[in-house]
Amino acid sequence: MKETVTFDDILLVPQYSEVMSRKSISIASSLGEHNFELPIISSPMDTITDSMMSAAMGAAGGLGIIHRYNTIDEQCKHVECLPQDCPVGAAIGVTGDYLERAKELVEAGVNILCVDVAHGHHALTRHAIKSLRKSLGDIHIMAGNVATLEGFNDLSDWGADSIRVGIGGGSICSTRIQTGHGVPTLQSIMDCSVSDRPAALIADGGIKTPGDIVKALAAGADFVILGSMLAGTMETPGDWVYNNGERYKTYRGMASVEAQIDWRGHTSSVEGVSHIVPHKGPVKDILKSLSNSIRSGLSYSGALNLGELRSKTKLIKQTSAGLLESNTHIKTRY
Repeated sequence: MKETVTFDDILLVPQYSEVMSRKSISIASSLGEHNFELPIISSPMDTITDSMMSAAMGAAGGLGIIHRYNTIDEQCKHVECLPQDCPVGAAIGVTGDYLERAKELVEAGVNILCVDVAHGHHALTRHAIKSLRKSLGDIHIMAGNVATLEGFNDLSDWGADSIRVGIGGGSICSTRIQTGHGVPTLQSIMDCSVSDRPAALIADGGIKTPGDIVKALAAGADFVILGSMLAGTMETPGDWVYNNGERYKTYRGMASVEAQIDWRGHTSSVEGVSHIVPHKGPVKDILKSLSNSIRSGLSYSGALNLGELRSKTKLIKQTSAGLLESNTHIKTRY
């Protein structure tokens, strides 16, 4: 039986560095012809990304994927609110009106389509990607999610340009508990990173800290998708909830009871939960902090860019005692 690891199980070994200033470090990455200064994508969830978040992500050098849990007209209106000189991303499904939705989104200005399903290694995903490619030509197609090298290779062979990697690792996802299926996210990244296919690898789920982002990028990811780390910011969709004078916003899995009832009127398999998150302020402040931490991470490996990070990285496993030492622990001292 294979033993697997995820973010808390490993550390990156510090390397000799000649990086004189973290300002000289580039963390730029690309999705085909689309270049980004920040390797971060906001998740296509209805409590994370609409036009406001997408605009903020673009201004910070990253990418927002506008969620699909609305009508075609509503989603297109979000797209039309955005400046057309930065790449624009939007999500679609694999059944129902997905092809009509995709065509109207592209007409509205989308140039990155995200085929957004929980289990992407599926015949419906294959059919959707092939149909999109036939109808829309060379539009960038992001697809997923997958957890294995076989899944990654298949989606690339079907026509995906970038692939979301990670199943069951999200903070509000209960897929592994409800179904018994999944692979620790970092393990999936490492497994898929050895692929000889051209698709970009997007780490999605289980990322809790800036250090986890650095680990994902070092393990082979070109980008990371964030949900919970961006939840509760001013730009996320939804109304404020007040409790004892404090402001909160809802953050929920798209397979939660609440989300399923809102977007399709009933529930099927419940594989997520709903939660409220304290107000965090503008997302630009979080993204700036994350950018600084990622650059700092590269400097510890003596890397000036993501390619150098991957080539220089040395991974070690840590024990549970090592994990305790890795976290701040002054309150546990005698």
